[in-house]
Amino acid sequence: MHTLLTGATGFLGRPIIQTLSAAGIAVRAAIRRPKDNSRLPPGLDSTAMGDLSPTTNWHAALKDIDAVVHLAGRAHVLKEDAADPLAECRPINRDATLNLARQAAQAGVKRFVFVSTVKVNGEGRETPYTALDYPEPHDAYAISKWEAEQGLHEIAAQTGLEVVILRPPLIYGPGVKANFLRLLQVVDRGIPLPLGAVRNRRSLLYVENFASALLACLTRLEAAGKTYFVRDGEDVSSAELVRRLARALGRPARLAPVPPALLRAAGTLLGKKAAVERLLGSLTVDDAPLRQELGWTPPFTLAEGLAATARWYQQQRD
Repeated sequence: MHTLLTGATGFLGRPIIQTLSAAGIAVRAAIRRPKDNSRLPPGLDSTAMGDLSPTTNWHAALKDIDAVVHLAGRAHVLKEDAADPLAECRPINRDATLNLARQAAQAGVKRFVFVSTVKVNGEGRETPYTALDYPEPHDAYAISKWEAEQGLHEIAAQTGLEVVILRPPLIYGPGVKANFLRLLQVVDRGIPLPLGAVRNRRSLLYVENFASALLACLTRLEAAGKTYFVRDGEDVSSAELVRRLARALGRPARLAPVPPALLRAAGTLLGKKAAVERLLGSLTVDDAPLRQELGWTPPFTLAEGLAATARWYQQQRD
């Protein structure tokens, strides 16, 4: 199998390249500029495409390609400062995705794996999200991803392109950035966190487990036309995540048992309601269909994933 991978130079790219290559799949990386080759494994086939856009010409990149894994897009940002966030997200996350899928179908590509997001379903609830739930995206990023999913199904119906959609929760691992990296830094520095009384549940996904699940979606016949959730297999509270990270870093877990209601009130007063809710609320997913239909199990446990992430962080810190 020859596969085109977009977003190959990002956080998820290298583990996916390694996993697919180890399975005997030839990978061609779509990169922005020729100099981006320095961020890829030596000798990997690549093609420079410029910036992702709704009018990108994929003809050369799709030559002799059997499947596409589409990671690239406008990433979710916590502090959105665009005047019209949806107008910023749609051209990249929706229109550019559908442009690639149409050209892939025309080029004879058989399968198209689209990496979406759990945020298509919402911002969290007490019960796990399932693929049968009707999506309720809240922000521009999630709306644009949901619109891309709908467009992909339409293209599949018109062309026979096999579309597979993955909606991952928070992905962590070596190279992680944003909130997870900040949490590592806080725990490493021994800064007390007011999360000792939090009893929520959150699904997490180690980047190597994500790559493994993506391989199953790429290669198993049963995946065609399906939407899957994926997780490590063990959901934890925010307090337990801090304890696990502290253990992996060899640090004490400094947790103060502040009542969640008080934290929510403080978040509202400070204009940080959404950020506080991400720490206090539950967001879990049901990955049973992925396991049962594709015979997939995560090759790494949550503990192993956190330990590998902590080792990477310590190496970077030192």
